[in-house]
Amino acid sequence: MSSAATGAPAAATDTGITPQPPGYRKYAMGLLLAIYMINFLDRQVVNILAEPIKNDLNLTDTQIGLMGGLAFAIFYTFLGVPIARLAERKNRPIIIGTAVAVWSGMTALCGIAQNFVQLVLFRIGVGVGEAGCTPPAHSLITDYVPKEKRASALAFYAMGTPLGGLLGLIMGGLIADAYGWRMAFFVAGVPGILFALLAIFTLKEPRKQLSEEFKRTQAAQPSFGETMKVLGGKRTFWFIAFAAAIKAFIGYGHAPFTASFFLRNHTEEVANLASFFGAQLGFNLQSLGFLSLALGLMSGTAGAAGSLLGGWLADKFGAKDLRAYMVAPAIASLITIPVYVSAMLVDSAALALCILVINGLLGTIWYGPVYGTAQSIVPPQMRATTSAILLFIINLIGLGLGPVAVGALSDGIANFRLNEVGLSVDACRALAEGAAGATRAACAEHVGEGVRWALIVSTLFGVIAFAFFWIARRTIREDTVS
Repeated sequence: MSSAATGAPAAATDTGITPQPPGYRKYAMGLLLAIYMINFLDRQVVNILAEPIKNDLNLTDTQIGLMGGLAFAIFYTFLGVPIARLAERKNRPIIIGTAVAVWSGMTALCGIAQNFVQLVLFRIGVGVGEAGCTPPAHSLITDYVPKEKRASALAFYAMGTPLGGLLGLIMGGLIADAYGWRMAFFVAGVPGILFALLAIFTLKEPRKQLSEEFKRTQAAQPSFGETMKVLGGKRTFWFIAFAAAIKAFIGYGHAPFTASFFLRNHTEEVANLASFFGAQLGFNLQSLGFLSLALGLMSGTAGAAGSLLGGWLADKFGAKDLRAYMVAPAIASLITIPVYVSAMLVDSAALALCILVINGLLGTIWYGPVYGTAQSIVPPQMRATTSAILLFIINLIGLGLGPVAVGALSDGIANFRLNEVGLSVDACRALAEGAAGATRAACAEHVGEGVRWALIVSTLFGVIAFAFFWIARRTIREDTVS
C-alpha cells in the first residue's frame, strides 16, 4: 500500500482537520481504491465486449465509440460539477455510496439491451451514477492525508483506473467467452451493492472535526462563479487540464478498439496463443478470453505501477522544486508515442502485447501529479468543485470524444481503402453468409487496417500533451497555495 495511505503523524491538514489514525486511514484508502476499481470495471468492461456486441447488434465502429464514450461522458461530465458542489457541503461518504449503487444497477441493465438505443440509454445511466464518485473522493482523500503526501495518496486512488480496467478486461472476456457478453454485464454490476453499503456506513466524514475558523469559512462557501474566477487566474490549471484531457483522449480512444485490433489483424496468431495458454491453464480459452487476460494483466499491472511511480516522483522531487511535478508526465507523454506506434506495426501479436506493457506504464504517470496539483492550487473549500471541473474537461474531451473519434477515423480509413475495390464498411456489414471468400477477405483486411491506422494517428496527439505539461512548469510554483 502507498505510504500516503499509511502511517504519518497526526498533524492537522490545511483544512484544520486532524488526520484519522493510521489504521483507519489504511482502511479508508483501501475502500476508496476498491470503489474506484469497481467504477472503472463497470466503465471499461464494455471495451473488451466491443467486438461481440458489434457482431451481435450489427454496429459500426462509430456506434461502438458513441456507446463506449460520448453517451456515457455527456451525463458523467455535466453532472460532475453539481454533485461536486453538493459534496462541498454535504456528507461525502453518503454521496459516494449512493453513486456506487446507481452505476452498478445500470451496468447490470446493460445485459438486457436488445438494440443500440437501449444500450446507449443504460450507458448514460452508468455515467449518471459514476459522476458522484471521484470529486467527493478526491476531497475526502485530501482531508485524510497530510499535504506532503497528497500526490502519492491521489496516485494510490488513481490506481483504480488501471486495476479496474484489468478486472473489467479479465472478468468481461472470460465470462463472455463462457456465457456471452450479456452475462458479463450482470456479473460486473453485482459487487457495487456491497461497496455502496460499506461507503455509507464505514467511511467517516472528517468535517465533523473542523476547527471553528474553518467552519466559518465553510459557511461562506464560494460560489461556482467564484471558483471559476480563482481558476481563471491559474494558468497551471488550464495547461494540466488540457494536457490530461489529451492523454485521456488517447487512452479512452484506444480502449474500445485494442482488442478489436488484435482480433482483426492477428486473428490466427491470437487463436494459436489462446489455444496454447488454454492448454497450459487447463481450460478451453478462446481468442477473446486470451486477449482479456493478456491486456488486463499486462497493461493493468503496468498502469497501476505507472500511477504509483508518478505520484512518488512528484512528491519526492516536488518537495524541492514544484516544477518537478510536470517533468515526469511531460517526458512520458513524448516517449509513449514511438512505443505505441511500434506495437501497432510489428508483425507479431505476442511482441505487440509485450510492447504495450511499456505503454501501460508510461500512460498513467500523469495521474498523481495532475490530481495533486489541482488540489494544491485552490483553497480547501474549492477542492471538490475544482476536481469536478478538471474531470469535466478531461472526460468531455477524453471520454466523450476519444472513442467516437477513433471509431469514426477507423470507419473512414476503412471506407477509403474499401472504395478502391468497390466496397464499403456498410457493404461489408451486410455481407450474406454465402458471400465470396475474396470479398470477405478484402473486408477483413481493410477494416483491420482501418483500426490500426486510427490507433496510430490518434496517439500522435501526445506531442501536444507534452508541450502543455512542459509549459505548466513555468507557473506551478506561483499558482500553488496549499
